Amino acid sequence: MHTNSDIPTGQFVAERLIRFSHCDPAGIVFFPRYFELLNGVVEDWWAHIGKPWTETVSERRMGTPTAQIDTTFVAPSHFGETVRFELSVSHVGNSSLHLTHRIVGPDGGERVRFEQRMVATSLDTHRPMPWPEDIRQAIHGFKEKS
Repeated sequence: MHTNSDIPTGQFVAERLIRFSHCDPAGIVFFPRYFELLNGVVEDWWAHIGKPWTETVSERRMGTPTAQIDTTFVAPSHFGETVRFELSVSHVGNSSLHLTHRIVGPDGGERVRFEQRMVATSLDTHRPMPWPEDIRQAIHGFKEKS
C-alpha cells in the first residue's frame, strides 16, 4: 500500500490485485474487466469525497452514468500483479464530470489510460440534472488539491 507521501496531491489512488477471474487464457487482463475494475475505483472515489453511491443512488435518487469513455491500452497486466489506479478530476461542468485515469503496473509502466465523462442524472426521469451544490463542492474540494 502506498503512503500519503507517495500520492500526488489531488489524485485518488487505489490498488487492485489482478485475479484469475480478470484474465483470459493467456494470463492477461481480458479488456472488459478493466471497466469493471475502473467502476469499483470510481465508486470508492465517491465514498472518499464523502458522497457514497449508497447515499446518492438509494437516498437522493441521483445517478452518475458514464456518457463517454475513451480508452488507450498501453501494455498488458498479468495475473497476480497489483496495479495502481490513479484518478484525477479534469473538468466539472453543470451536469458533467470529466475524470482522467491511469493504471500503472508494479514496474511503474503505464498499462491503460481512460478519459471518462460522467453525467448527473435523475433516476426518476433519467435526464441530466445540475450537480447538487454539496456534491459540486466536494468535487471542487478534491480538484483544488491538484
